[in-house]
Amino acid sequence: MKIVSIVGKKNTGKTSLTVKVIEELTKRGYNVASIKHSHHSIEMDKENTDTWKHKQAGANLVVGVGSTTFFNVRQEMDLNRILFLLKHMDEFDYVIIEGYKKYNYPKIITSPDVRDEYTIKEVDSFTIDQKGIEELADLIEERGHDIVDTLFANNCGFNNGETIAGEIRAGNLSVDNLDNVHSYLSIDGKVVGLNRFVSDYLKQNVLGVISTLNLDDYGVEDIGKIELVIPNAQRAAHEDKKANILINGEKLEINQFTNNIVANSISAMVKSLKTEDDISTIDVEISDICCENVIDAEIDLKANGDVVAINKFTRGILKETIFAIISTLKIDDEIGSIKIRVER
Repeated sequence: MKIVSIVGKKNTGKTSLTVKVIEELTKRGYNVASIKHSHHSIEMDKENTDTWKHKQAGANLVVGVGSTTFFNVRQEMDLNRILFLLKHMDEFDYVIIEGYKKYNYPKIITSPDVRDEYTIKEVDSFTIDQKGIEELADLIEERGHDIVDTLFANNCGFNNGETIAGEIRAGNLSVDNLDNVHSYLSIDGKVVGLNRFVSDYLKQNVLGVISTLNLDDYGVEDIGKIELVIPNAQRAAHEDKKANILINGEKLEINQFTNNIVANSISAMVKSLKTEDDISTIDVEISDICCENVIDAEIDLKANGDVVAINKFTRGILKETIFAIISTLKIDDEIGSIKIRVER
């Protein structure tokens, strides 16, 4: 998803330029969303309609569904929150924003007095012709980028979203050079950046659990987009843990960051089984893995040295999830066995 905003002073043709840009990008076959920001109250519903009455009665969110669907929220929402929610609604190629001049997204300006470090082009919206619109769309294709905190590029020499976004705006870096992020995360309405390893790790873990479910019972035939909401989540108490991993009998060397992720994930899974509260060691072994298929593999689980009895369903979840975790580590050899000890 690439984001660009069109900003300028009042009566400088922002809306007409926004419309022309949307038309050109749509003509090119892109799926386009738009956001309009105003300093005045925007009412999406007429007085005395049924949905208007719902809002007057006190509903903080009103959804009207007919030939179109609209959401009428009583509060002003942060731009990044809106952009994150758009990812839930559809696979948008571009989001064109009219307004929001104080945010850190590439800007096309319609008046010189709003120029800042995020400006990529100044346009006279009243004189621009079709060729100018096409060139502007070309620039948007080149300089637009996703939510700033989701930008990662391990191999470009930069390690934070703001710096990467600046290089894209300057034309020194292309979004094609960025990490292919597979997952997006928001906690309490704030977008949390995930690098390639963490996003892939979360994706593989969730897919590992989902593969054990009878999705046909819910009318799911092919898995496309997965959306997961965890309400009222509580921060787990921090505990230093260490994971020792053997793949095919050979010790796997991983950095501390990756080690923490694996150790905490295994601990969280065992904790979900409602075993004893004070667990100092966890031993899990998956053997007889054939052709990256763990369905018929064997699994043994111990907590504090004692065997943990688990049913067939839980065994399936643990095998798929742990195998998915290890698969994110980019191991060259075919995995035949996994042995992990987690200790604190």
